[in-house]
Amino acid sequence: MRAEFRRYGLERFRVLTGTLQFLAGVGLIVGFKFQLASQVSSLGLFILMLMGLGVRLKIKDSFLQTLPAFFYMALNLYIFIIL
Repeated sequence: MRAEFRRYGLERFRVLTGTLQFLAGVGLIVGFKFQLASQVSSLGLFILMLMGLGVRLKIKDSFLQTLPAFFYMALNLYIFIIL
């Protein structure tokens, strides 16, 4: 992962990104009990993935390299909408 963030030119955001992803993942699990946690977490992950998709497009990654970011962005938007 370090090499990927280096390739993106975003090394200083690596720890922050990982922390936000971890907290949002915990929030999705907590969301099984408290719906608001799922909504906030899925919205946060959607925003992170939207930014990740933007980075992938900016550095001109291939379609296959960009697809996971798009998929997780769409999945989190879906979770946010249905809750």
